[in-house]
Amino acid sequence: MPPLSAGENAECVSDFSANANVGGQTRRTDATHGTLTITQINVTLQLNITIWVPTEVTQRVTDHEGGHRQISEYYYQNADKLAARIASSYMGRQVQVTGTDLNAASMDALKQFGAEITEEYDRELNPEPTQLLYDSITDHSRNDVAVQDAVEHSLKNVSMESPQPTGADQQQDPR
Repeated sequence: MPPLSAGENAECVSDFSANANVGGQTRRTDATHGTLTITQINVTLQLNITIWVPTEVTQRVTDHEGGHRQISEYYYQNADKLAARIASSYMGRQVQVTGTDLNAASMDALKQFGAEITEEYDRELNPEPTQLLYDSITDHSRNDVAVQDAVEHSLKNVSMESPQPTGADQQQDPR
């Protein structure tokens, strides 16, 4: 179990991961120059959720951590559509490659495109504001708000009510 911040009784950690593999074809224009065209993209997505709860914790705390899990699962439901949208903007893209080994230069460019796609996915798939709003509504499980009501409210209203994360919030509740 990770160390808990003051006032925390349990922890839910959601690890969203993506890995974009990009393929393409290089058309040589001469011995050291070519045009690389992206012809295929495969993005592998994964969500790992770990909930740590001590044995003496109350059911309310356990349920609260389950609410964080529900929020993460909600975001993951449409992660494939997000990844597909991002990847589609790269399909057919062309870039000039140069070097004495055009195959190596092309492979480097394809790896870079894969990294860009993965970075964009990580940036756009951001459940953190929803998780922070959920903790704000529930006061980290310390009030009587029903978990399901708080989850639904957070998902529906995050764009209007999201508290701005502070350094303390990010350290205290890294979901």
